[in-house]
Amino acid sequence: MRIIQTAVGPNQVPLTGYLQEMTNDGGIRNIRPSVMILPGGAYRYRSARERDSVAMYFLAQSYNVFILDYSVDAEAGSLNPLLEASAALIKIREHALAWMCDPTRVAVIGFSAGGHLAASIGILHDHPRVTSVQKIIDQNNRPDALILCYPVINGHRESLDLVSGGDEGIRELMMLDRHVKASSTPAFIWHTMTDPAVPVENALDLIVAYRKAGVACEAHLFESGGHGLSMCTEEVGTPHPGAHQWVALATAWLNTRFHHTL
Repeated sequence: MRIIQTAVGPNQVPLTGYLQEMTNDGGIRNIRPSVMILPGGAYRYRSARERDSVAMYFLAQSYNVFILDYSVDAEAGSLNPLLEASAALIKIREHALAWMCDPTRVAVIGFSAGGHLAASIGILHDHPRVTSVQKIIDQNNRPDALILCYPVINGHRESLDLVSGGDEGIRELMMLDRHVKASSTPAFIWHTMTDPAVPVENALDLIVAYRKAGVACEAHLFESGGHGLSMCTEEVGTPHPGAHQWVALATAWLNTRFHHTL
């Protein structure tokens, strides 16, 4: 495994990459699909439970993996996280040859507020608030797939307050189900029916918006489970055998979209 670190976006936040080792007999198989992870934390912090364990799982599935430490708390306004996610995707594709990443197979996985950020770049990648400040070429800031884990979409006040920075125009833009369109990125979405922090209606509203826009979407709702389940394992402190099924389901969905095998 090779580890790289660079900086992206208005605040030059860290983008850390965990890259597969090249093999002499791998040929074109050395060019891997990639996953960029966005941990949750209400845009107030970035959860440690939703980063390394997720990264190591996808690394074991033969993906190159990146973690973006996007801006939080007082730095989360002015669309900084969205611009950082956009810049990170551009950088991954710009360095695709050196990092052996397939530029046509780059997914973003986000948890809670990180799910909001993942959905934001999947839906707003071509919005004028992004394209007016970044040089976008051939949609090089658009993810090819999204995995949204108990995502904030329109119904978590703390997250929306921080990411909008009190700007009502940004707050409206961040109500993401209102902005889904045909060019939005296909998504895998999961949530639990009993999530006490981010109500399941967040996921349901996005699912309906995707269906109306005709964008590919797979969704799974689990009967029980709290918020912040991450990988649903003992390792992250939230074992949940039922909801843990999301891992295999999301992997199968992503592998199918990316025509990826180990």
